[in-house]
Amino acid sequence: MTNGPRSGLTAVSTALLAMSRHLEVRDVLKTIVVSARELLDAEYAALGVPDDHGGFAQFVVDGISDEEWKAIGPLPRQHGILAAMLQEATTQRLADVREDPRFEGWPDAHPEMSDFLGMPVADGDEILGALFLANKRQAPSGPGGCAFTAEDEELLGVLAQHAAIALTNARLYERSRELTIAGERARLAHELHDAVAQKLFSLRLTAQAATALVDRDPARAKGELQQVAQLAAEAADELRAAVVELRPAGLDEDGLVATLRTQVKVLDRAHAAHVTFASKGVRALPAAQEEAMLRVAQEALHNALRHSGAARVEVVVSRVGPVVALRVTDDGQGFDPSAVRRAGRHLGLVSMRDRASGVGGRLTVTSEPGKGTTIEMEVPGV
Repeated sequence: MTNGPRSGLTAVSTALLAMSRHLEVRDVLKTIVVSARELLDAEYAALGVPDDHGGFAQFVVDGISDEEWKAIGPLPRQHGILAAMLQEATTQRLADVREDPRFEGWPDAHPEMSDFLGMPVADGDEILGALFLANKRQAPSGPGGCAFTAEDEELLGVLAQHAAIALTNARLYERSRELTIAGERARLAHELHDAVAQKLFSLRLTAQAATALVDRDPARAKGELQQVAQLAAEAADELRAAVVELRPAGLDEDGLVATLRTQVKVLDRAHAAHVTFASKGVRALPAAQEEAMLRVAQEALHNALRHSGAARVEVVVSRVGPVVALRVTDDGQGFDPSAVRRAGRHLGLVSMRDRASGVGGRLTVTSEPGKGTTIEMEVPGV
């Protein structure tokens, strides 16, 4: 709650910056609703994103507690004034929403609302959602008329325009993340074919050799069977490492540091190189930053372990002043970054840079032939 309306250029600028700061759709929706309610000094605010079945895919409210929201029941349908905003793309400013002929009532636990200001959030001809406020707290004096003024409507229009941009950007971000994950799964499938299939082929040949030797040379057959056991263990480690890469869900439960520590342990067992992890002074980061850092670490580790011929790989996550840094260093063969760019072989560098910039960070690559590689990603701390 605020003590009064937040007016003026500073308040509007703060609201717009807050909207553009988030990447997940749900966070953007919540920020829009909170900003609108505070700027227009309303008791309640909500934003509904329609689905294709007459309901709402998402419906975010502010001014109502979680307990009150649960008591209200299921999400509303697209009806009455909400439907008018979505289907007719019209702004609605009403002195008392309950007296409008389109009003169809609300559930028993729903709070009482009177004065109402609603506006569609649109990207061109596409209606992205319906944003509305109710019960202006410091209503202007005078009988009759809506407590929300024409100036309020104009301000909400500005907010709705920027909300459309922020919501569209958030959708594009989530879509690009889905495509990136799909691409990474395809790459892992290719890696599994190259690494594990080769191990299994060797396993089959060695088992056949052991079968041929078991009668005439039991001692040699025993040696071949020992090789079978070793190959089977290596194949299992390769599979375990791939499964860890496919399952970043540990971020939600364990956070970045614990998830990276677990993955490094698995990779250390699965590869000949010695892989280590260390962290210092790092607290929890926003979910988008943690996922981006995890993916960059995975790509850097993949390059170091598959392509560099490194004997040692170090992963360090640390806080340096206001910045959180991820550093992956190997003692492998290294490369000339400019030559790699000219040849069109990016080793995932473009993807890593995109991930870093997508969460407000930056990526630095330091390498030269024969001197190993260091990949460092920095993001602003919280």
